[in-house]
Amino acid sequence: MAKFEGKVVLVTGAGSGIGEGTARRFAQDGAMVVLAGRTAEKLQRVAQDLDPARTLVHAADVSDQQQVEGLVAAAVERFGRLDVLVNNAGVATMGPFEELRFEDWRQVMATDVDGVFLCCHAALPHLLESRGCIVNVSSVSGLGGDWQMSAYNAAKGAVTNFTRALAMDLAAKGVRVNAVNPTFTLTDLTRNMAKDEALVAKFRERIPLGRPAEPADIAGVIAFLASEDARFVTGVNLPVDGGLSASNGQPPQA
Repeated sequence: MAKFEGKVVLVTGAGSGIGEGTARRFAQDGAMVVLAGRTAEKLQRVAQDLDPARTLVHAADVSDQQQVEGLVAAAVERFGRLDVLVNNAGVATMGPFEELRFEDWRQVMATDVDGVFLCCHAALPHLLESRGCIVNVSSVSGLGGDWQMSAYNAAKGAVTNFTRALAMDLAAKGVRVNAVNPTFTLTDLTRNMAKDEALVAKFRERIPLGRPAEPADIAGVIAFLASEDARFVTGVNLPVDGGLSASNGQPPQA
């Protein structure tokens, strides 16, 4: 398939998980892909399976304004344009609120919220030229609360509403802005959670489709939102959660 032939897609957090799956999906669909993340080795591992003529690896911390501006500049210098920005980079912290340290709170906010702002701000002039689009990776945790995840809930709630506001600001200028809101997805970020068989069993019980998500499940929806098929879709926070958010909280019936 060549759905994104001639298009340039920048994916943050592309070294693993949803970001890796998304980068691979866009490459499969014909795009030139910029792999961004903090760890060059992880990005190189992903890039070794992709066409080097259509791939750029650029290590950057999305919470650092200078690094983000350098990332976007490198993408445009290499490929001459930018069509799609996927804000996927994120971190999380768990635990009781009374044990949450301010430095942990700030780390989550710096990556998950400031990073989205900085990437959007740096990419916008180029997206205006290409009449491109932004897809943010929020979470079902940005649509409702979780136990012992107050910082992550606050950050993803911010991304969810920022997506709506930015979509309204940019629609008349030809730039669409949407978000996906995944449930528990099997990634590096959730590796320790996935080792807890009792916890995973609870997720399987709550998710109507009966399993956690795989990165490819999320990547396909991101690709749809970035495609011409979604040309009249903006300001949407789309749950990709196997039906989890359809529930009112009742336990499954025997």
